Amino acid sequence: MRVAVTGASGFIGRHVVRELVHRGAEVIAISRHPDPPISSTVTPLVADIGSTGTNPFVRMGRPDALLHLAWGGLPNYGSSDHLNKELPRHTAFLDACIDAGLTRLIVTGTCLEYGLQSGELSEATAALPTTSYGEAKHRLHQHLQELQATHDFGLSWLRLFYVYGPGQAATSLYPQLRAAVAAGKSSFDMSIGDQVRDFLPIETAAARIVAVILNYANAGTINICSGQPRTVADTVRDWLQTWHTDITLNLGVYSYPDYEPFAFWGSTLRLNSLLRSI
Repeated sequence: MRVAVTGASGFIGRHVVRELVHRGAEVIAISRHPDPPISSTVTPLVADIGSTGTNPFVRMGRPDALLHLAWGGLPNYGSSDHLNKELPRHTAFLDACIDAGLTRLIVTGTCLEYGLQSGELSEATAALPTTSYGEAKHRLHQHLQELQATHDFGLSWLRLFYVYGPGQAATSLYPQLRAAVAAGKSSFDMSIGDQVRDFLPIETAAARIVAVILNYANAGTINICSGQPRTVADTVRDWLQTWHTDITLNLGVYSYPDYEPFAFWGSTLRLNSLLRSI
């Protein structure tokens, strides 16, 4: 299978490209600044989603599937640019690909589409976004679902929860902790840490994303998560134990994010059902 990947040089993109190559797929790795190809089966393509020309699907070589990871403006989830700039750009790009004959589209959404709802969140839970980023992703999802009524293409919408691991943006919790440990610091500032989240290693997330790409043409909405509610502090302690190191956690230095509920995690029932069928 030939799979085009936008955002291929980003945190998730690099791991997904590696997993696709491992699974025997050909990859068109699309980015404004592509990485050197890791295999002869990877073709880098320099492109900006907002200026790919009139027929981006042809330019990427008419792939069998398109995984759309690209999105700008993060991690500023509240910026109006998500609605005013990012949403129109990505809508136009994906519309052009579908109009030109794309038959299998996979797009990454976000757990922020669920808004401030607490507890276990399944794909059947209503999307009630409260951030500009979550709202923009939700509107794009709705647009693509409506487009299926007039265009013959399969859509898989993957709602990512808290993916972490090597290559993550330096502003995220995991790389900040790793940097503090590497620098030999004696303490690490964080929130109280009793809020409950759903953390998933990037390697596992990439494997699940690729499994959907290669095996399902029209999987619908899927949570990409662990399904295991864990407090942030316990997760940090788990990481430190895995690294065989210790550091004093200064709990309560930072306040809770105001755009998230206190405790929420994803349901894996649908994801596991799909994976068992492969």
